[in-house]
Amino acid sequence: MLHLGIIGKPLVHSYSKQMFSDKFKSENIDGKYEEFEIDDISQIVDIIDSNLDLLGFNVTIPYKQKIIPYLNELSPEAKKVGAVNCVKIIRLKNNSYKLLGYNTDIIGFKESLLDFVPPKVIQKANKRALILGTGGASMAVEYVLSDLGFDLKKVSRNPQSPNEIAYKDISSILGTCQIIVNATPLGTFPNVDSFPDLPYSDLNSNYYLFDLVYNPSTTKFMQLGKSNNAHVLNGSHMLNSQALAACEIWGI
Repeated sequence: MLHLGIIGKPLVHSYSKQMFSDKFKSENIDGKYEEFEIDDISQIVDIIDSNLDLLGFNVTIPYKQKIIPYLNELSPEAKKVGAVNCVKIIRLKNNSYKLLGYNTDIIGFKESLLDFVPPKVIQKANKRALILGTGGASMAVEYVLSDLGFDLKKVSRNPQSPNEIAYKDISSILGTCQIIVNATPLGTFPNVDSFPDLPYSDLNSNYYLFDLVYNPSTTKFMQLGKSNNAHVLNGSHMLNSQALAACEIWGI
């Protein structure tokens, strides 16, 4: 049996298990996809040791960076980004193993972004984007937008570097940031009434709001943006794209 899974906490919002279970059923694959909700990243050792048929797993909040010390190798992209959302387990003799880390969020975000934002915005000169959040998910977003030539500002509750600003300072640069990406968990089920603190009334049809959250399908962040004529998109396309990339890594 093909055994895969996901680690994170919480996992109540995750569609990964349903998505992979549907894939196994539709493609007649003898497999299972298991949720491992853990309180500490160190528990990953016990999970791997007690599930000898486990071939790989996805990584979600809050472990995309914390998993790295447990890995034997990183793909070039994961090493550059500094975050991992996909791990392949190479089983060796005597129940030993190697863990290989990848970042398929890069592929998922880039494909989704380019389908969502018009080429004229992507290709313009002197363009700037705003990334809400500084966690593991934001690092893949930063990688893609930087590669596309965007000048970036990241928004944090506690700014710690020159390219980070506080939420109270967003108004001062909002006019130059057509793309705004929510890379925080705000608005994720079951906390659907939470949302990033933005001056939403200053938005208009020139803005593109990309929410990495996919459950619910329309977040408060998206609702508030849409009510001010901004273009909005959730993370469903990104989720599907990164999952397909993970399947290639796992060989399914």
